[in-house]
Amino acid sequence: MYELIGSICAVFQTMADLVWGFPTNLEWYASLPIIGELPLVIILLVGSGVYFTLNLRFVQIKYFRYGLNILISRQHKSGQGISPLASFFLSTAMRVGPGNILGVTGAVSTGGPGALFWMWVSAFFGMATAFVESTLSQIYKEKQADEYVGGLPCYGRKMLGGAAVIGGALSFLYIVYALLCIPAQGFNTISAMVAITNNITGMELDSNAALLWGFFLLLMGLTAFAIFGGLRRISRITDILVPVMAVVYVLAVLIMIAMNLELLPWFFYVVVTEAFRPEPIFGGALGIALSQGIKRGLMSNEAGQGTLSMPAAVSNASHPCEQGIIQAIGVFLDTMIICTLTGFVLIMGQAWLREGSAAWFELGRLEKFLASCAYMLGDGAVFGLATLIISVCFGIFAFTCLLGFLSFSEICAKQISGNKNFILAVRLVNLTVLAFGMVTNIAGFDLSALWNLSDFANIVMVCCNLPLLYLGFDKVKKAFDNFESTEKKFVSEIIGVPLPVWDEINH
Repeated sequence: MYELIGSICAVFQTMADLVWGFPTNLEWYASLPIIGELPLVIILLVGSGVYFTLNLRFVQIKYFRYGLNILISRQHKSGQGISPLASFFLSTAMRVGPGNILGVTGAVSTGGPGALFWMWVSAFFGMATAFVESTLSQIYKEKQADEYVGGLPCYGRKMLGGAAVIGGALSFLYIVYALLCIPAQGFNTISAMVAITNNITGMELDSNAALLWGFFLLLMGLTAFAIFGGLRRISRITDILVPVMAVVYVLAVLIMIAMNLELLPWFFYVVVTEAFRPEPIFGGALGIALSQGIKRGLMSNEAGQGTLSMPAAVSNASHPCEQGIIQAIGVFLDTMIICTLTGFVLIMGQAWLREGSAAWFELGRLEKFLASCAYMLGDGAVFGLATLIISVCFGIFAFTCLLGFLSFSEICAKQISGNKNFILAVRLVNLTVLAFGMVTNIAGFDLSALWNLSDFANIVMVCCNLPLLYLGFDKVKKAFDNFESTEKKFVSEIIGVPLPVWDEINH
């Protein structure tokens, strides 16, 4: 079984390397200064963000405060759909997850502190990309009973001729995407349980220990309980866990920063300077820091993937652009705040400057982060409590992110067919791949194998979604011009295509 797992991961690793590496795996391209280290997909994603930013007149800056006011003051106005704030929390449950710790750790430990700077750059322009895909989701959303539905499968189908088979294919694409990402979340939940156990007992659990199989059965049971209770049960669980754990994580990191305030000026200095001149221990090349920062930044906030377009569509926003602005704020929250807090711990811990730094580089991503906490806090009760809290937060982030994948996978399955047996089959397949991810951890595999599955899934979504954003950008521009006009009533005539939902709302 373990050999089979290794074979499967090796195949996807090869595929992910080919896609993510192109055309850096071509000798003539790799010889180019700086740009030769950047894969085409990163250039396209950042370039798209720059293009959208310029054409939308820096919408992410101009309307940032406006979006915050909507989140604070806008109440649920009717029984149709959910409020913009509820939609924001729904997407945050997916966006803020283990990647905010593991992704940043991987980027900084590979590309150096300067990688965080390039994460900020990617997030700034990614906010405009998130605005475009979320506004498209709102423009083309549909009404089902007392709910709105939409997202990539919906706007893709309508812009490509309206054939049901197109919507079904895009829905199936998301299901496959979820199947490739779920194993990593299963791996992360086991990692968190191990970290919590090690913290409480002070002992290291052996690989394949009987207790790990107990964790496996417990987590499988909890997940089955959640998904077989339907979407309402999943949403009730995530609505409770996500906000609480996000606040706890932020407070824990802020306390660590407060205990090391003298390092704060050095933090900003080293992030900015090493963005352009990385230390030799991190490869010494600008392209490595730039590539790692942009890649992990974009894959953390998911701007351009279309994966968070579904929660954007369910809001009862007064105008399509309102939800676009709110989703742009979601990118800001994910990268500029949560990822930056993780970066504070990693960089202010100064692990690469300390004795035994080689051992730190050899640790897994979660272990690297916890070791950096130790450098900031020192040994003792405070460190033990902090690492316990962070391990619990990490585990719950992984679990709620997992539930998010499962819930949106089920939404897409229902867009393909409402047959109960089909929905049951999708649930069982999801549980099977979840078990696969957990077993890889118990077997002693490194997370990087499953990370490649997620990387491959992410890039497939980008390749399918990005052309649709360009195809629909003229509609987004017209909606944005209408939003900035004195008459903000949005109807079909604004973009020249039938929009039954918006005509009903505004006529």
